Amino acid sequence: MFQGSLKELHLPDVIQLVSVSGKTGAFHLYKDNDEGIIFLELGKIVHAVLGSTEGDEAVYAMGTWTDGNFRFIPDENPPKHTITKSNTNLLMEAARRLDEWKILSKKIPSLDMVPKFEVPQGKKGKINLNTQEWLILSKVNGQNSIAEIAIQSNLSPFDVAKMLYGLITMGLVQLEQPKSSIKTPVERQKVEQIKPQENEDPVIKGLKQLLEKLANTSVETLGESASNGIKRTHEQAVKDLLEGKGAEAVQYMCQELLKQANIIKGSEVQKTLADRFREVLSSWNAEQG
Repeated sequence: MFQGSLKELHLPDVIQLVSVSGKTGAFHLYKDNDEGIIFLELGKIVHAVLGSTEGDEAVYAMGTWTDGNFRFIPDENPPKHTITKSNTNLLMEAARRLDEWKILSKKIPSLDMVPKFEVPQGKKGKINLNTQEWLILSKVNGQNSIAEIAIQSNLSPFDVAKMLYGLITMGLVQLEQPKSSIKTPVERQKVEQIKPQENEDPVIKGLKQLLEKLANTSVETLGESASNGIKRTHEQAVKDLLEGKGAEAVQYMCQELLKQANIIKGSEVQKTLADRFREVLSSWNAEQG
C-alpha cells in the first residue's frame, strides 16, 4: 500500500507516480472532515467521488488540497465509470486549479467558511455584478457555507470560491467561521453515542439509539473510507430528530446512506446495506413492541 502526506506530494504528482505503472486501484484521500476516492483502471483515472460530487470536478476539487493524507489501495475496482478525459488533461487542469487556489486561499482558507453580506462603506453608485455573481450573492444568508452555496447553485466549489473572492475584494462579503454542530464523531469505525439529556423523552432517546445503530451498521458495511460521510449524515439526522422530525429523520438517514453506498461501492453493496438496514429496523421495532 502506497501512502503519504499531500503536504509533501501534491495529488497530480502522486497519481502520476502510480498511473505510469498501469495499476488498478483506488486513491483514498483525507483532509479534515472530507474524504474522497479516485479510481484507476490499468493506470487510467475512470471514476472519482467527493461527497455528492462525481467525475472530473471531484478530481479537480481534490487536486486543490495542499494538506491531508492519501493512501493507494491496489486492486480496488471502480463501481462505475464517470471520467473519459485523459490523465494528462485531468492532471493539467488539477495543477492549474491548485496554483489558482493558492491565491484564493489567502482570502478563502476553507470551503466550510460562511459568507455574510457586508454593506459597503463609503461607496456610491450602483454595484456592477454579472448574473452568476448575483446568483451567488442571493445565496449568502450568513448560514450557508461556501460548499453548501455551491450545491444550491449547481456550481463547483472552486467556481463559487472564485466569485466570492471578487465579492470579498469589493467589500460586499466577509467570511465567518462555521457554527459548531452537534458532535457525534465516528471513531475507530464506530459512532460515539450521544450523551442523553436529563429527562429526555423516551421516544427521542430510542430514535437516537436507532440512528446510532444505522450509522454503525453503515461503517461496518462500507468501511473506513466512508466514515466521514456517514458521520455528517448521522449528525444531520440527529439534528432533524431534535427539531421534531421524528421518523422522518430515520428515513432521511437511510436514504442518504444508501445513496453514498451506491456512489462509493456500487449497487451490489447498496443492496447489502439495504438488507442490513431492514434487519436493524426489524430488530428495533421488535424491541419497542
